[in-house]
Amino acid sequence: MMNHPKIISATAIDDHSLRVEFDNHQRKTYEINPLLEKEMFAPLSNAALFRAVRVDAGGYAVVWRKDIDISEHELWVHGKTIS
Repeated sequence: MMNHPKIISATAIDDHSLRVEFDNHQRKTYEINPLLEKEMFAPLSNAALFRAVRVDAGGYAVVWRKDIDISEHELWVHGKTIS
């Protein structure tokens, strides 16, 4: 299994996009719109909750509540690299 870079920071840059910085100094943006159709992620349509994003201990995911998270794998593979 490939090891993906760990997340060192995550910031909501608007009501549906994250800017994520990884420990290899790459930065990516990630759109959550496609996830909002899934019940688990539906609460993130609340802008205040979405903006409360934080990085999980260890950098393996971004988290909102104990039941809502996105893994470093998903963010790395599907995020768009910021040049």
